[in-house]
Amino acid sequence: MAAPRVLIVGAGPTGLVLGLCLNKLGVPFRIIDKNSGPGQASRALVVQARTLEFYRQLGIADEVVARGIVIDHAQLRRKGKPFAKISFEDFGKGLSPFTLALGFPQDDHERFLVERLKAAGIDVEWNTELASFSQSVDGVAVALRKAGADETVAMAYLAGCDGARSTVRQGLNLDFPGGTYSHLFYVADVKVADSGTANTDLLINIAAHSFALMLPVRSSGMQRLIGIVPDELMARTDLTFADIQPVVEPVLDVKITQVNWFSTYHVHHRVASHFKVGRCFLAGDAGHIHSPAGGQGMNTGIGDAVNLAWKLADVLGGRAPETLLDTYDTERIGFARTLVASTDSAFKLIVSQSPASVFLRSWIVPHILPALSQFSAVRREFFRAVSQIRISYRDSALSEGAAGAVAGGDRLPWVGGETADNFAPLSSMAWQLHVYGAASEALAKAAMGLKLPVDAFAWSGQMRKAGLAQDAAYLIRPDGHVALALPDQDVGALNSYAARHGLSF
Repeated sequence: MAAPRVLIVGAGPTGLVLGLCLNKLGVPFRIIDKNSGPGQASRALVVQARTLEFYRQLGIADEVVARGIVIDHAQLRRKGKPFAKISFEDFGKGLSPFTLALGFPQDDHERFLVERLKAAGIDVEWNTELASFSQSVDGVAVALRKAGADETVAMAYLAGCDGARSTVRQGLNLDFPGGTYSHLFYVADVKVADSGTANTDLLINIAAHSFALMLPVRSSGMQRLIGIVPDELMARTDLTFADIQPVVEPVLDVKITQVNWFSTYHVHHRVASHFKVGRCFLAGDAGHIHSPAGGQGMNTGIGDAVNLAWKLADVLGGRAPETLLDTYDTERIGFARTLVASTDSAFKLIVSQSPASVFLRSWIVPHILPALSQFSAVRREFFRAVSQIRISYRDSALSEGAAGAVAGGDRLPWVGGETADNFAPLSSMAWQLHVYGAASEALAKAAMGLKLPVDAFAWSGQMRKAGLAQDAAYLIRPDGHVALALPDQDVGALNSYAARHGLSF
């Protein structure tokens, strides 16, 4: 068995997905966690479409969907009464193989990912803590602290997926700038008396001076409650759910019969100054934390993991120079900063007591939002933003060219149907060339010389609608993003791209 080359610190969703990707790509690694096992609380719930697309590449998407709960509708409430119901059924129709809103509690999610690693012959090393590390141009020396005996190991790379209080980030002396909102939030997992539809809908109470929501957690009937602690309770140091219950039951029109978990917390918004220092990386909450608006946090960490995994694999496999790893920092930190800014704006609209925000919550949302949601263009844009399929790396050093509406750095648009599914070849998690129309003989010959697989898809109107150009060629990265777009199948540009970036396929 080959010696591990990467040490993953932290076995939350980010670290576990990084491990699954590295395993698929043939990179030996170890994964440690200071805890005794997977988390025991539901915490992050929503699995976005882009994450499911990555899971499809790993061959686990169908099982995740089967284990989760599809959230059918959002029920908007005001003064304890529903005033609108928005269906999620076709928000992403034609945009992704996964158009659903999926709830899958983090503890179940983590256990599932641990099971998949174990099935591949890889065990998470629980009760094992990162004590210290130092790096050189050749590798990273790591001291581990665990029951029985401490250990010192040599690794090529170190990935810190160890949460907001990251030991790796602290060891790298990286700043974690940002701030903390003054509002105190509560979160609880509860059971409610059967109301017929409570376990499939997202309930949102929108009011001038309060906010509360409830969404399904588990098929057993467990519900997640999230809201703002009322001002009159903010100073309490012994706050319990019993104090919150009389506030939340009337606005959501539910009767709570059991409380499994309750906590209060402040919301932070921070992004580390770098995601890469030498041979060490940050991913997930170790690098960025933000408001829960839109269910973006865990999904962003998983996106970090996929981006980092294929780049580590290409470098360690001798298929790319080490400079490829610099693009992990620029691509993911850029997205994290954009995400923090956008969720910060959304969060302030939810909690701010400014006259404009109060007016928006008390009048604009109840009167305008239900009407806007009926327009397909609005629904599609909302899906693009929340599902993370809109993420693009157009400013990356790896991104070049444009063909149709698709430019280098964009996520490859999905085209699916009875005759073609252009995401099917992505399961290889390898570089590949896509042609939408007919591939020229010269292009096919050049691809063969580069050992680059080519998939040609018969042109259709669906492809034009997706923004692809007829007879254009697109070089696709292992994560499903376009690296190079060639409107005229320019063989010289393809060869030049590979040479300039030092890539072999």
